[in-house]
Amino acid sequence: MSLSATGDPVFLQDDTQVSVGIDLRPGTLTLTRNGEDFAVHHALVEFASADGDPWAAQEVTFSAKGRDGKPVGITVDLLNDSWDGPRTGVPEAVWKVVALAATSAGDVGITYVPPGRA
Repeated sequence: MSLSATGDPVFLQDDTQVSVGIDLRPGTLTLTRNGEDFAVHHALVEFASADGDPWAAQEVTFSAKGRDGKPVGITVDLLNDSWDGPRTGVPEAVWKVVALAATSAGDVGITYVPPGRA
């Protein structure tokens, strides 16, 4: 195969959304929903910025398996209902996953500070 390219790709800070996926070591995170435990193996965190505002994590979708071994997706909204701050009651472990994803997102110009750490 022959391949060539021209130009120098540049990430635009004007982008309004970036999704960052991270693989998690099996057995390190369990989410409990309605009394049922789910073993998480992947997370996809969506970061958003509008009109040059600071980047915020808006949601994280976890890929997991239940006790029966069937795959399930669990989405956690991270912004409050007025979209101006973090949602209360989100477990600390979820924010740690967001911080891990933000480390990777820094490679594309996102600066993110977890809630309560500003």
